[in-house]
Amino acid sequence: MTNLYLIRHGEAVGNVRPILAGLRDPGLTPFGVSQAERLRDRLAATQEIAADVLIASTMPRARQTAEIIAPSLGLPIIFDDEVQELRFGEADGMTFEGAWAKFGKPDFANHPLRPIAPGGESWGQFTLRVSNALYRIIQEHAGKTIVVVCHGGVIDTSFLYFFQKPSTVLPVVEFSTRNTAITHWEQRNRDGLIRWRLVKYNDTAHLNDIGVKESVRWEDVRKETDAESNHLSAPLPTEE
Repeated sequence: MTNLYLIRHGEAVGNVRPILAGLRDPGLTPFGVSQAERLRDRLAATQEIAADVLIASTMPRARQTAEIIAPSLGLPIIFDDEVQELRFGEADGMTFEGAWAKFGKPDFANHPLRPIAPGGESWGQFTLRVSNALYRIIQEHAGKTIVVVCHGGVIDTSFLYFFQKPSTVLPVVEFSTRNTAITHWEQRNRDGLIRWRLVKYNDTAHLNDIGVKESVRWEDVRKETDAESNHLSAPLPTEE
């Protein structure tokens, strides 16, 4: 049985400032670091993910997040360019206003194959790249538990990939994946038929007490409840 855990990076500078943050993203905000540390503490205490492989996007915000949580999984990080977020090309690092003025505002709904800027990707190119990456990762690590620290767009594309939906057009539904949220896909072989099941989406139980005086002790949570089955998994608003 193959288990695929997709973890979105912590809050990044690009989430709170109006910039197109790709490889030029300054990285995590202080709050994003705290989010990743809370996830690390949770995974270390509950041992709920017995990972065999840890993969991370090479974009700074995902790289930093993976480096923070890696000790809790006890694994080296395999950095993979193909699970990066949408690539902005020449618009990378620019403000929205500046990029739209120079290259035009993207309209993925009506023009999903138009690149966001020279050297960048269109929606169709992005989803094809990510779908190929997911297929490759699953094949290379078949039968293992895989953790991929990545981006909201990669997690969005996983739904298109596993549900076998068209990837060259913008989907009619929106996803709201929160920073450091866990998404878990499980592959099972039932009577010779291999199927994928969505086990959880938007699990951010480790963030529930950020900002309060007394934090949850994950060691106590592990004693009192089944950490795998009782974590919050309902969609919640994405930090913009």
